[in-house]
Amino acid sequence: MLAAEARENPFWTYEDLALFLGAVLPSWALALILMRGVRAVAPAVLAGEAVRTFLFQSLVYALLLGALYLVVSWRHGQPFWRSLRWTLRYRGAFLYLAAGPILAIATSLLGAALRAPNIPSPIEEFITDRSSLVIVVLFTTVFGPVFEEILFRGFLLPLLVRSVGPWLGILLTAVPFAVLHGPQNQWAWQQIVLVGLAGAVFGYVRYVTGSTAASTIIHAGYNLTFMLAYVVQRLA
Repeated sequence: MLAAEARENPFWTYEDLALFLGAVLPSWALALILMRGVRAVAPAVLAGEAVRTFLFQSLVYALLLGALYLVVSWRHGQPFWRSLRWTLRYRGAFLYLAAGPILAIATSLLGAALRAPNIPSPIEEFITDRSSLVIVVLFTTVFGPVFEEILFRGFLLPLLVRSVGPWLGILLTAVPFAVLHGPQNQWAWQQIVLVGLAGAVFGYVRYVTGSTAASTIIHAGYNLTFMLAYVVQRLA
């Protein structure tokens, strides 16, 4: 059974979720406008494709986090990070540092068993030199996991757990997480299943520990393992 003391009782509702979803397209549009502003003022900054792509994605993430902040803190008057359970106070903190690589290896083995197609990651195409490699690593192991875990496991998961219970809530949260990564995996069902399983593990850890930081650490370690495997393969 899942830890009873970690059961969720969020103060936000599905109306808040709808408000956040309503901010997705405006955030995307505003990020495009900001990118044009950067290009007009400092075109040299956007010289590299990796910089352009990940700066745009980071702007979208930052704007969406701002929208989420308005929903949680401004609308309800509650502390943002504490409400979304961003804390390092949980049992077995050091164990979760190793959980990400273990999960990456396990899903790779399962992918081989499922005969998952070897699909080159679009992210790898942006790696052309050392600076672009640093940008990609920072995005995939820091910015991406932090945003995705705050959104899916910090905000969405507690809402679903309250509505349908922990197990179903964890699985339902993993579905949009897997769909989000569908395009980069060319919608191969094996890859989507593997990402969904990883998302379910992140959700389980978030629920048991009561910490979004814990699931973020595993998520970051999971992504970092694949990045390191790519670098080693490229250097071989």
